[in-house]
Amino acid sequence: MPINLPPALSPETWPFALELLTPPVYLVGGAVRDALLGRRSPYFDLDFVMLARAVKTARKIADRTKAGFVLLDAQRQIARVVFAGGTADFAEALGGSLEADLLRRDFRINAIACNPFTGEIIDPLDGQTDLRLGLLRMISRSNLADDPLRLLRAYRQAAQLGFAIEPATQSAIRELAALLSRVAVERVRTELGYLLSNPDGIPWICRGCEDGLFSIWFESAIDRFDILTKIDLCAADLAAIYPELGKEFGRSIRDTIKTPLLAVGKLAILANSDPTIAETELLRLKYSNAEIKSAIELLKYLPKLQATPISEMSLREQYFLFRDVGIAFPVLAVLAAAAGVAVDEISLLINRYLDADDIIAHPTQLVNGNELMESLNIPRSPRIGQFLLEIQLARVEGKIATREDALKLAAELVNQSV
Repeated sequence: MPINLPPALSPETWPFALELLTPPVYLVGGAVRDALLGRRSPYFDLDFVMLARAVKTARKIADRTKAGFVLLDAQRQIARVVFAGGTADFAEALGGSLEADLLRRDFRINAIACNPFTGEIIDPLDGQTDLRLGLLRMISRSNLADDPLRLLRAYRQAAQLGFAIEPATQSAIRELAALLSRVAVERVRTELGYLLSNPDGIPWICRGCEDGLFSIWFESAIDRFDILTKIDLCAADLAAIYPELGKEFGRSIRDTIKTPLLAVGKLAILANSDPTIAETELLRLKYSNAEIKSAIELLKYLPKLQATPISEMSLREQYFLFRDVGIAFPVLAVLAAAAGVAVDEISLLINRYLDADDIIAHPTQLVNGNELMESLNIPRSPRIGQFLLEIQLARVEGKIATREDALKLAAELVNQSV
């Protein structure tokens, strides 16, 4: 059993046997950092540095354990083994030695290695002192410039760990901010996603905006800090009053899109208040159609809730709001509260949303298009959709209540359109 090894780093907790590794091999990066901090995660993320045979070792482990294998970078000899509970990455040391590899990393707290065979902690840059101080300190300015995404990672890791950024590092980040334009937007979106999903992320997003990190994509974000900084608090307040509504905040738009709804709401506020400009900004970052649509509908309806008392909204207006915003409504309620709309006002809409039988928030059809065509002997055309909408609105306003009423109204609409 290795000596002096933090329990979280013990090979006994790995999904493969230590004997499958041929020394010298070292565990590095976030796994070591988090173990030294006593942080635990439901998923493991192991990063190993080897002097040779990294890809062959990963392939061997994947074969022996029946796990997945992904070649991440053939040139730099980096491969990943995918297990049910996490991943293990294997890479050959940059610069030909462990020390050279560690010197090329981003921050000192991430340049700590562990020898799993001996339990030795290897810390050439004294990253453990920064761990104790709660500081993110760059190894060098040139390391940040070599991969500008590291500028964003500083803010993400500060939020994640509850750390501060050391002043000289903060200054370097500000000076290098323009380099982020060279980074693939998919990588930027991933880092931004971490910040949007983290309850402690918004202060760091605001700091990042002030430091010029997000101005490339969100030119007017600073104008909306008053709303952005209140979102998490308002979400907590509404969740305390309406627990069922609170459960919706972490829901994803679709199973295939893991962005939580509350993060989409924050994204909408980061974007321009003009929905047309906002759509361009979000397209530039290659967000999905579902994420963009939800963000745009939130931007369209938020000013409406601010401008007119909700109690004065017509039933038609409420119907269209619920139809257009869809499952993102709980977040619209949060944004409205953050923008200063009284909770008593928003409650009218929240109570409708939480009532599964409310026909304004959750409409059901009295008739469908096929029934209309058959009953009225009319061909398929765009008019069918318009007739169905008029039927739905008439039901919302209490003018009709049954299938027979719906068909009668449809017949009248057909006659009017002849």
